[in-house]
Amino acid sequence: MMAGAQEQRLKLLGPGTGVSMYTIRVQMALCIKELSYDFLPEDPWSKSDLLLASNPVYKKLPVLIHTGRPVCESLIIVQYLDDAFAGNSTSILPTDPYSRAVARFWASYIDDKLFPSCIGILKTAKQHERADKVEETLAAFGLLEAALAECSKEGEAEALFFGGGSLGLLDIALGCYLPWIKAIGHLAAMPPFLDAARTPKLAAWAERFRAAEAVRALLPAEDKVEEYISTVLYPKWNAALTASATN
Repeated sequence: MMAGAQEQRLKLLGPGTGVSMYTIRVQMALCIKELSYDFLPEDPWSKSDLLLASNPVYKKLPVLIHTGRPVCESLIIVQYLDDAFAGNSTSILPTDPYSRAVARFWASYIDDKLFPSCIGILKTAKQHERADKVEETLAAFGLLEAALAECSKEGEAEALFFGGGSLGLLDIALGCYLPWIKAIGHLAAMPPFLDAARTPKLAAWAERFRAAEAVRALLPAEDKVEEYISTVLYPKWNAALTASATN
């Protein structure tokens, strides 16, 4: 590990559950950049004074604290780490401005479109709504399959990752969701979203990503995610539905 005075002041606030994809995303970036940090587990349902002071706008996790200053939102944190520690290890974002813009576009698409559609499959009991969410999710994966194919066109050989020969922003953005994607499919009694027949490039990418040394220890087991969805999220969703029905 490369440890300097600045690096020693890195602190990461995140849920202590071990399944938060957004916290895991930041941890992946810290590992890729070979940065040590102090992890400060938080209870997302009982917000600490430190969290409220560090993220007074959204009051959400994760939060990175560097030299006493907070950085919020996981994708922003990842990009901040790449800029603030540009000399550490490999770069997470492409050096070419257009390629950086494309990576940011797809990373936002994953957060704003793909995953909400995917987890939306579990949030409704209505069959037509569930079918719509499944269709949206499969369409989103189809677009990412094409995006990965474009990465291969830019080089002479088949791209191992969205970032080319090494993990990049888009790999981290999508890879942190892999245990959740698999858990959602299992709970919904569906065949895998990523398979060699429908999305061969993404299916092969997912296997390479899971095996990558920088991230494999950070990915939670799918059954742990399933337990979290069943014991924490389902009751939360049901309570929200009950409340809306009585209003």
